[in-house]
Amino acid sequence: MREIDIDQAAAALEQGATVVDVREPSEYAEGHLPGAVNIPMGQLPGRTDELDKDATTYVVCASGNRSGAMTDFLTGSGFDAVNIAGGTSAWMRAGRPTEK
Repeated sequence: MREIDIDQAAAALEQGATVVDVREPSEYAEGHLPGAVNIPMGQLPGRTDELDKDATTYVVCASGNRSGAMTDFLTGSGFDAVNIAGGTSAWMRAGRPTEK
């Protein structure tokens, strides 16, 4: 599984990266990476048609566990997927901006 850190994720976001937040809607509503799309982990397998197979998909959750599993799933399904290590928690601890 490919993985990037928070600084690399911020750089990717600045370049217009697609970020999928696989947390539950209530978690997402509490704060998420700017522009992140919420597709909960349990729904992602049925919603891959919403993702572009020709673009890298960055996957995030709270700490990196769920997003790691979903990065593996997407990679196995033919997507170029990258896990954001440390998740939204690390993003917030680093003082990065979030949206609600």
